[in-house]
Amino acid sequence: MASPVLVGAVVYDPKVTIIWDIIRRFFNDQGFPIDIVYYTNYELQVAALTKGHIDIAWNSPLAWLDSVRQTSGGCRAIAMRDTDRDRASHLIVRAGEISSVQELRGRVVAFGASDSPQATLIPQGMLLQAGLRPGVDYTEQRFDVLVGKHGDHIGGERDALQSLMEGDADACWCLDLNWQLWNSDGTADPGAFTSLLTTEKFDHCVFTVRDDFSADQETGFLASLFAMSYDNPEHREMMDMEGLKKWEPGRTSGFGPLSYAVEGLGYWR
Repeated sequence: MASPVLVGAVVYDPKVTIIWDIIRRFFNDQGFPIDIVYYTNYELQVAALTKGHIDIAWNSPLAWLDSVRQTSGGCRAIAMRDTDRDRASHLIVRAGEISSVQELRGRVVAFGASDSPQATLIPQGMLLQAGLRPGVDYTEQRFDVLVGKHGDHIGGERDALQSLMEGDADACWCLDLNWQLWNSDGTADPGAFTSLLTTEKFDHCVFTVRDDFSADQETGFLASLFAMSYDNPEHREMMDMEGLKKWEPGRTSGFGPLSYAVEGLGYWR
């Protein structure tokens, strides 16, 4: 039997191990064995990929950019979820209180974790484009929940929203999917809070490989991945936990907003 392809995954929640056990069993049944290497943070996973300790990394968008940076562009994005495409973040304010982004000057803006693309980096990059600098033009209130997980959880975003709701912040940022959820489940009153500003669309997680990953292995991995179907009850369980209905080919066209943000904010300096 061929040696398994090693896939890295960051455990941002206990369900991650359940998700990957389902995927691993299916891949093995397909005759393309994989094994999973778990990491506590994306920095360790990126290092493992660049050093050849794993073959594939299930990367956050920030981890994708870090992989590109550390390999001088020597990596590829080969697959992603349908829900990883064309995401956006919203700037949430109390209804009727703030009518333009320039009115954030001198105010308190709540963000998620420092390494969260959707709740901190891309939002701060957009505010930079509007001429607003963190700690200079507005007070940055940050909720550093599970730093190292790159905002794969909703803890920091939910805390930022709570700060706005309690009146400690004048605005907060959150991912579009989370804002939709919180409007529908009663977490936020849609009559009391509104989206003042929306970022341009961006992409999220991607399966990342080094350029020396073999074409045959890539073909085999993608064939098994794309064979997973939401119509299969066991696959549906995994897909519901992982937040997708279909695996899609990878693309890199949606990382512009994050690239702008990390450069403008000097994230890796």
